[in-house]
Amino acid sequence: MTAAGRPRGGLSIGAVLAQLRPDFPDVTISKIRFLESEGLVRPARTASGYRQFTSADVDRLRYILSAQRDRYLPLKVIKEQLDAADQGASKAMRAVDLSPAAGHRVTRDDLLARAGIEPAVLVDLEQHGLIRPGAGGFYDHEAVQIASTVRAMAEHGLEARHLRPFRVAADREIGLVEQVVGAAHRQRDREEVVRELAALSVTLHTLLVKVGLREVVARPVSPR
Repeated sequence: MTAAGRPRGGLSIGAVLAQLRPDFPDVTISKIRFLESEGLVRPARTASGYRQFTSADVDRLRYILSAQRDRYLPLKVIKEQLDAADQGASKAMRAVDLSPAAGHRVTRDDLLARAGIEPAVLVDLEQHGLIRPGAGGFYDHEAVQIASTVRAMAEHGLEARHLRPFRVAADREIGLVEQVVGAAHRQRDREEVVRELAALSVTLHTLLVKVGLREVVARPVSPR
């Protein structure tokens, strides 16, 4: 805290304005305050009442201003989109548990029974890298969930060979996270970074697929 009582950490509203002005010449401090009053951005406050914006707050403001300028979206719609994204990230964060689930190891026969798949299907899943048996030939709880999900997708004509891109995409995401985590020296920091990035990755992947599939549905059906 400086002598004037302003925060050392975070960005002041003036600093945020300076970052936004090059791309959004019409933005003003009053505009940023208005967006805050409408609940679209929620900067932290110091004990003295000064706003503390983070880089995530600035990115959020860029999204809002771009959506207004380029897509002509009303603030109500933008807020609904941001709220949905926030809820998705929160749910994903709560759902991410990177610790091994004690007591959830199952045998090959148990996996087949629980997932309702044939042995040949499991062999196919293993060959395409979608399921990987652990030590001693046991499978974890996630393997059962993957097999069950694949079985449901098979009802729509998708086989293990079609799902290989999911494995490739997941490995690429894991590689990116591994690069970031490599900079963290303490084990606790590593776990927190991995957990947060895992949640954000799930949210981003879900949103990208949702947007893409919405475009698929919107396309006119070709006559047969």
